[in-house]
Amino acid sequence: MAVQEPGFRDSVDLMFDRAVRLMDLSPGLEQKIRVCNSTYTVRFGVRLRGKIETFTGYRSVHSEHMEPVKGGIRYALAVTQDEVEALAALMTYKCALVEAPFGGSKGGLCIDPRAWDEQELESITRRFAYELIKRDLIHPAQNVPAPDMGTGEREMAWIADQYARMNTTDINARACVTGKPPHAGGIQGRVEATGRGVQFALREVFRHPEDVARAHLSGGLDGKRVIVQGLGNVGYHAAKFLSEEDGALITGIIERDGALVSDAGLEVEAVKHHLAATGGLHGFPGATWLPDGAKVLEAPCDILIPAALEGVIHLGNAARIQAPLIIEAANGPITFGADEILRQKGTVIVPDLYANAGGVTVSYFEWVKNLSHIRFGRMQRRAEEARSRLLVEELERLSADKNLGWALAPGFKEQFLTGSDELVLVRSGLDDTMRIAYQAMREVWHGRTGVEDLRVAAYIVAIDRVAKTYRSKGL
Repeated sequence: MAVQEPGFRDSVDLMFDRAVRLMDLSPGLEQKIRVCNSTYTVRFGVRLRGKIETFTGYRSVHSEHMEPVKGGIRYALAVTQDEVEALAALMTYKCALVEAPFGGSKGGLCIDPRAWDEQELESITRRFAYELIKRDLIHPAQNVPAPDMGTGEREMAWIADQYARMNTTDINARACVTGKPPHAGGIQGRVEATGRGVQFALREVFRHPEDVARAHLSGGLDGKRVIVQGLGNVGYHAAKFLSEEDGALITGIIERDGALVSDAGLEVEAVKHHLAATGGLHGFPGATWLPDGAKVLEAPCDILIPAALEGVIHLGNAARIQAPLIIEAANGPITFGADEILRQKGTVIVPDLYANAGGVTVSYFEWVKNLSHIRFGRMQRRAEEARSRLLVEELERLSADKNLGWALAPGFKEQFLTGSDELVLVRSGLDDTMRIAYQAMREVWHGRTGVEDLRVAAYIVAIDRVAKTYRSKGL
């Protein structure tokens, strides 16, 4: 008889159970943290193409141990209440792990965004936002959405404008949603944030040789063979940064119409342009195209990055996955059953609630920026430059002394005199967040009896922080 694969919502609960078995929580508190507080289902009509079209959307709030609650809105035909609730739960644990002061939430709209033109999508988005805003399910102090699969800066700008129209005296209106374009109150570095976070997460793993050794790897990221599944926003940026800045070889890219493979490494930017121009990977020159993309998940590599949908690694293919290190750039790409198989094989999995937390981390920075009404770096950048200039001028005076026999290195002056702008500060904050969160996880992974893997370690850290917050409220 075939083994039943648990669904996404069940997988999250089962992973939660693995962690709490190793914790000392009262049954009541454990249940309070586990359950989803509320889910609002909305069905609304929009007149399009001469008739009324009815759409179904969801906004789920998993935990209000901190407010506002935070989580993206995705547009996809596969959106269901169970999926939205599972993603909201992951957001609770993700925010707690990276110490973003939010509860967990998630939204979704059952729609194929490619089926509608821009004007039609705006009408749909504004009506969906209206239904949520009037119930305080979008609000700077209560519920702050962000982009997810199928949405981006454009949709967030529409939502922010809709909120401002309905709340004309709210001075913090822009903070009602994150992931906006920079000109509409967004922040530099938000679009790349999740992919950049994946890069920083891998860098932190490779700073610890004993952790790398658990995956039967050694050395740094330079030359490591990487397969990326999904070349959307997250997969594209992760692959681009790892290849261009860390010397990794992107030996496989998987998309809807198949996969590209090349032992010499793929040029990510060129593949992205080809994908945008043709809608697929087929026909890309200088690489082998394979129609069965799912099989490439099982190809030999050093690091596998599933960066698209949940459940792509499951009971049916887990035993054939050869990658010794998997980093979950998507939410829930490995099912609970597959996770069991991979752990028994010794595969090291960097879990989703850590690996893709770059998005919510930079969303937190954007929210703070909107509430403070000033961009990062505006107050201190030139002061930094002025202090640096004093030092450089003194060094130049000393280097002019021929008896000392030294001079400033080429390019030093220009680099040292450049103050930190918003993008530099955002990347610095994201790097610091990913380092500290990993160190909290690995302390539990290496130092706590019964903790076999990073996923359980991440859940323990996150659940413990949520529990402490609830206890401080008197629960």
